[in-house]
Order: sequence, then structure tokens, then C-alpha cells
Amino acid sequence: MSAQGTGQVAVYRSLKEIPPGFGPSVVAIGNFDGVHLGHQEILAAVVREARERGARAVAMTFDPHPEHFLRPDQAPRLLTPPAERLRLLEATGVDAVVVLPFDAQLAQMRAREFVQLAMVDALDVKALHEGASFRFGQRAEAGVQQLAEFGEEFGFVLHLHDAVREHGMEISSSAVRKLVAAGDIKRARWMLGRPFAVRSTSVQGRGVGTRLLVPTVNLAEYDGLLPAHGVYVTRLAVGGRCFQSVTNVGNRPTFDGAGFSVETHILDFEPVELASQSALELEFLLRLRPERQWSSPEALKTQIFRDVARARRYFRLATARQH
Repeated sequence: MSAQGTGQVAVYRSLKEIPPGFGPSVVAIGNFDGVHLGHQEILAAVVREARERGARAVAMTFDPHPEHFLRPDQAPRLLTPPAERLRLLEATGVDAVVVLPFDAQLAQMRAREFVQLAMVDALDVKALHEGASFRFGQRAEAGVQQLAEFGEEFGFVLHLHDAVREHGMEISSSAVRKLVAAGDIKRARWMLGRPFAVRSTSVQGRGVGTRLLVPTVNLAEYDGLLPAHGVYVTRLAVGGRCFQSVTNVGNRPTFDGAGFSVETHILDFEPVELASQSALELEFLLRLRPERQWSSPEALKTQIFRDVARARRYFRLATARQH
């Protein structure tokens, strides 16, 4: 079998990779950007029903995101790049993830043909779980009413899920993206069910070789969504360690020509192994303030001391709450 995945989760990157006799299956189809609480609820229902039926639980998604293929100039920056989205989907308990290449052929496929080829022939679907706004097929021609009709024709059940609400807010990928882009990572965390995080590598340069010897890490150029410019309490996982940190996202306007950066200052620093391509994960926990230009480097330094003091207090209180 050509599928590869972590643990027991099979990953298929085309319909041709799915082996004959794969099904029966219970499936959810979506872009799953962020794998937020709404996605998690649907996928949990898929796993439950699959266990009850003795079937396989499957998440089907697309790469690239359809908007990036259809309207690249208008496509949103994503909460979870493909590798991170796959990792989060694998963690939901599904048995398999199907990642279909979104290309011209798939974009032009009519709804009925998609159901026949992807759902019936490849996966032997017995039940499908979707949100009420789900659309598919050429030019998004079909919605859930047509999907239910296909279910009657081909012998599968459609379960529709209402949007999940958290703290009075309707959860969707676009809503989470708007919150992150505005720097409202507290409410984004409510919708995601975890802190918003960025996975990348560090910029090669000062302190980066075989060991990280200075308490500052600069994020490599990143294609996904980043929070609004500002200063944040963060947590940095790097080199097998997790550090308390403060991160500045922005152009550092106090210094002429500094340019954009995501610069993280580690509070509880100690030297750690860090090769040039070592993975790092930066969790955004609290926005302290927007970025601004200060009258002098000395004024900025004074503010940085205040930011660090607030960050240390945040972590002290968080630790106290855990006990």
C-alpha cells in the first residue's frame, strides 16, 4: 500500500492510491483549515459512527486550498499549512486522510461525478458528515440538498451539523483567520480549542549553528497567517525544549530599515541544540500591545522591560492556576 502517515493513520494523496476494497467508510470532506472546534466535532462524529458500523473513518481534504488554485490573488493566508493540517487531522482519531490535489481536473469535475468516483467507487461511503454550508462540484454547483439526493441514489446517509458556537461566536475558519489577523488571539484560541501556533524554522545567523547560544530567535520567512503586528506573550518549542518567551511581530519602526521580522526573546533561556533546519513551534498566548515607533532606542528598551515583566507575571499566574 503506497499510503504513508504517522502512527496508524494512512494518508492517500490521490484516489488512485486508495487500495481496492478499502471501504466501507464514514467520511467528512472539507478544507479543514485550522482544524478548529467545529471541524473537531464533525470528525469526532465520523469516528464514532465508523466504530459503530465497523467501517473506516476518513477525512478528505485538498491541497492546495481551492481558493489558492481558483483565485490565487484573493486567497487567504492559511491558519495551518498543509503539513500542520495533516498532523492535526491525524490526531482526531480518523483511520485515513485523503488529500486530493486540487487542480484543473478536479475544479471542473461535476458534483455527481465527484460523488461517484471519490465517495462511492474509491471509499464505499456509508455515511457522510458535513456542515450545512458545504458546497462542491464545478463552480460549487451542488449543496447539501443535492448531496442528500445523491445519498438516496447511491446508498449513503448524510448527517448535517450545525455550526459550533463558543462564547457566543459562530466558529469557522474564516472567523478564526479574521481574529488572528486582528491580533485577537484570545478569541482565536477559544475557536481553535488550543493556542494559535506557527511551525517553521529559524533564520540562519547569530547564535544559530549546532547550538542556540543567544536568547533570541528569528522566525524564517513564513507563508501562513501571522497575527497582527504587535508584542505577544508566547511559548517557543525548540530543540526538544519549551521556553517562556515574548515575541515581536512587525517592522521594528524605531530602527530605520529594520524590516519585517518575527523575533522571539526567550525568558528562561539556556543553550539548546539547534541546527539550521531545526523545527520550532511558536504559540501565541496573549497580545500585550500593538507595535509602535518609540522616540529612541532607550525608550524602546524601557518598554521591553515592561513587556517582559508582564509576560513573567502571565506565566506565574498560569502556573498558579495549574496548581
